[in-house]
Amino acid sequence: MASGGGNYRNGTHRNSLKGTTTTATDKPLSVNSNLSKPALKNKSLSSVGASSGLRKSSPGSLGGGTAKDDAGVPGRVRVAVRLRPHNAEESVADADFADCVELQPELKRLKLRKNNWDKDTYEFDEVLTEFASQKRVYEVVAKPVVESVLDGYNGTVMAYGQTGTGKTYTLGRLGEEDMADRGIMVRAMEDILADVSLESDSVSVSYLQLYMESLQDLLDPTNDNISIVEDPKSGDVSLPGATLVEIRDQQSFLELLRLGEAHRYAANTKLNTESSRSHALLMVHVKRSVKGREPAHSSENGNSTNIAKSLRPPLVRKGKLVVVDLAGSERIDKSGSEGHTLEEAKSINLSLSALGKCINALAENSAHVPVRDSKLTRLLRDSFGGSARTSLVITIGPSPRHRGETASTIMFGQRAMKVENMLKLKEEFDYKSLARRLDIQLDKMIMEHERKQKAFEDEIERITADAQNQISEAERNYADSMEKERLKYQKDYMESIKKLEEKWMLNQQKQGGERKEHMVFTAEEVAEVKKLLSKETSLRKAAEEEVNNLKSQLAQLKISEASANSEILKLRKMLEDEAYQKEKLEGEISMLQSQLLQLSFEADETRRRLDRGGPGKVPGGLDSLISQVRPQLNESGNGEKASIAKLFEQVGLQKILSLLEAEDADVRIHAVKVVANLAAEETNQQKIVEAGGLTSLLVLLGSSEDETIHRVAAGAIANLAMNETNQELIMSQGGISLLSMTAANAEDPQTLRMVAGAIANLCGNDKLQTKLRGEGGIKALLGMVKCGHPDVLAQVARGIANFAKCESRASTQGSKTGRSLLIEDGALPWIVQNAHNDASPIRRHIELAICHLAQHEVNAKDMISGGALRELVRISRNCSREDIRTLAHRTLTSSPTFLAELRRLRIDY
Repeated sequence: MASGGGNYRNGTHRNSLKGTTTTATDKPLSVNSNLSKPALKNKSLSSVGASSGLRKSSPGSLGGGTAKDDAGVPGRVRVAVRLRPHNAEESVADADFADCVELQPELKRLKLRKNNWDKDTYEFDEVLTEFASQKRVYEVVAKPVVESVLDGYNGTVMAYGQTGTGKTYTLGRLGEEDMADRGIMVRAMEDILADVSLESDSVSVSYLQLYMESLQDLLDPTNDNISIVEDPKSGDVSLPGATLVEIRDQQSFLELLRLGEAHRYAANTKLNTESSRSHALLMVHVKRSVKGREPAHSSENGNSTNIAKSLRPPLVRKGKLVVVDLAGSERIDKSGSEGHTLEEAKSINLSLSALGKCINALAENSAHVPVRDSKLTRLLRDSFGGSARTSLVITIGPSPRHRGETASTIMFGQRAMKVENMLKLKEEFDYKSLARRLDIQLDKMIMEHERKQKAFEDEIERITADAQNQISEAERNYADSMEKERLKYQKDYMESIKKLEEKWMLNQQKQGGERKEHMVFTAEEVAEVKKLLSKETSLRKAAEEEVNNLKSQLAQLKISEASANSEILKLRKMLEDEAYQKEKLEGEISMLQSQLLQLSFEADETRRRLDRGGPGKVPGGLDSLISQVRPQLNESGNGEKASIAKLFEQVGLQKILSLLEAEDADVRIHAVKVVANLAAEETNQQKIVEAGGLTSLLVLLGSSEDETIHRVAAGAIANLAMNETNQELIMSQGGISLLSMTAANAEDPQTLRMVAGAIANLCGNDKLQTKLRGEGGIKALLGMVKCGHPDVLAQVARGIANFAKCESRASTQGSKTGRSLLIEDGALPWIVQNAHNDASPIRRHIELAICHLAQHEVNAKDMISGGALRELVRISRNCSREDIRTLAHRTLTSSPTFLAELRRLRIDY
């Protein structure tokens, strides 16, 4: 709150001796701020459950040492007292009187004057004189709390005191004229922005006021009725309707404070010209990524190490700083409040009184703390006796006229020092960031695979073209060589013949004279000899040339064959390498997808098991990961549906359905769980049926022997069976027979509940009654009652009620005659037996079934003999639901058989 004549809201105060205006300046700390000493007036300040004394605070820290234990460590509420200087009015009015307080800051003591002789002495964690600078106040009161918030804890800084003693000046001063006047809010945001990284961290702010027990948004005045939501498990308080603004720089924060201050209620009273008429709450949410917490991995396979690291979600710490500027307490006779201002003062005093009662209960270790008496105490339940590190600054004035209010403020601070909170670190895993990183990594690997595949195909085409060109070139060279050799052989042959003819002619001339002495050769013999000679010669030369040619060709072919073999080996090696790389990439992609699916499915299963409070082993390789996120799973809300929907969009329905046929039993279990979750949303049911999901679920129900698969598959079929078109498909594919067989073999009540729910949905279809009964649907329902579990019996009763309702409608329309199929299958004794069942869902469905069976006159005799008539009379008189009671009475009065029996039994209807 602003001071009176001192005008703390404007950032200046009057010098009590000279009456001149001075400006407060920042001063360095001059003393050791070890503030853990107890007050002299109190023998013990240990809080509830702490028997070994209070936790000592470190030097310069009002809030004690920083706790690192996730289980929580004790942290006492730290209290500092700040004295406001005399204002102009007090300097004149109290000139002849001594101040009511005397400060001993070096001893952390304060003396309150009772009269001229007696004084009461009190000790606080810090005593701040009227000359203490805003910087010193921030460092000893708020800075340790801000550091704890940056480390992942919740923290609260609050100002309490009489109106006009300087609470708003201490907390909310902007320091626009003089930087030294900056209050705790501005200095705290400066430290937060200086310590966080805006690339990986986030800082967001809400600014609210509690006015006349109405929580209003100072950043959006139209939002004037914000609800307070409390988590029933953790007790954390949240304000889902409040405006949340992300802060990127100090200037935007200052503009936000100006906007909120302009909307805050204030009034002029005798004690303060600018008195705040509401409690202001500034909430700063800090979310920081924790670096350097991942364990080192040593692996020969670099890819395995990278994959393992990529599957580890980043660790995030969340801290919340709450700065509370309480409206000042005031006495009506002193403040002069009238009319609406008087009503405001009453509301302020009531809320502060409720806060004081809570502090007293906590300080005295009371079994009951009345936190629900006021919205202010509900908002501050984490600050006193909760898990936040809390610092309280109480502001007082020196005037003896207000000694009573000063004493009340001091006693409030003394009681607050007895309250001890249990500090808890707020850490969780950022699965959204992990999913985004895995998506990016998967996209990169797919692109790299496609690039390598394209390069491989291009290389194969190039090598094939080069080989074809080389073969064509070798064939052309061979043909040219053969032609040249043939021409050469022909030329040599002609020259040889010519030379032989010349020699023969010379020989003929030389031997012409000697013919008589020699044997005479005839022309024919000569020709024959020449022919033989030339033929022999040509054959010999042709043979020699052919041999040489064949040798040359053989050598060339060997060289070509060796080159071709080398190319083929290279190509085979490249094909094998590319095939191996392709298989490896596909395996890594499949592993990433399966691990992403497994991470989502197992987190979902663990969340459900933990919510039920039952034991359970987390399957797969995520034991350590799930154990770390167990506290967060207990607090999750709608994250499950969002994660399944995102998985559906990213992976695709066909891929999820294909996993229903996987060889690995765990994969099938996780896949059927995803399909069951998707089938719970009406928008996904048609897509699942069109993609063949219904057929796959029925096949899995009949082929698998796993109880978990039976339970989840039956639940998915039950969800799909809510649609009339899907009901006909289930019946046409033998769904009733499969469900009946599953019910006969199942022992788990939850599996029977899912099967009974699916059959109950099918019982509500008029067109399928005869077929459903013929394939054993009614027998299956009645067979499940031996389980005795209330949930199973409720589904059986619902199915019988649906069947009876459809029969009644068919009988009314004239499409059915004869006794009810339910009576023929022996359901009437069970119906009568459970008409008085203690479970409301079972009894309500049974009562509906009796009413619908009684509407058809042909069933009247069986119902009378089976004892159903008395139940019908009881329903018409005592049923809690008026519509069922009316239906029973109308049925009794419209049946001649029932009326005659009632007259015979002398029963008044």
